Amino acid sequence: MPVLPIEPRHRAAWDRLYAGYAEFYRVEQSAQMRDTVWAWLHDPGHELGGLIAEDAAGQAVGLAHWRPYARPLRATTAMFLDDLFVDPAARGSGAAPGLLGALRGIARGRGWETIRWITADDNHRARTLYDKHATRTWWVTYDMAAGAP
Repeated sequence: MPVLPIEPRHRAAWDRLYAGYAEFYRVEQSAQMRDTVWAWLHDPGHELGGLIAEDAAGQAVGLAHWRPYARPLRATTAMFLDDLFVDPAARGSGAAPGLLGALRGIARGRGWETIRWITADDNHRARTLYDKHATRTWWVTYDMAAGAP
């Protein structure tokens, strides 16, 4: 399954896929929010990168968004995979492993030793796939609002 950088021609399919991703995680997302992320993906000065998986007919069926992050304790840079989503109709097609393999290639090419991501505890199908490609860590994730205490 071909995996390539997101291109302007992918906009409509990317919109559909990213809206599906937001719906899966029950996150309200507006068209304006997608416009912002789309602009980031095409801004050479922005850290966010993106990939699209296409099926044999050239239709976009999956996406991945990634960015570098510093690992001060190790004095290295690694990749953080923010978003990975495959159209439900294309699951099992090889799109997700293809995206993960392409991410590994990007990280290796940049000298980054690690790719890290998080997923929901109840995302069992994805976790089964991830267990084949990565090692689950023991870290617990916290979110702290930046507003008033």
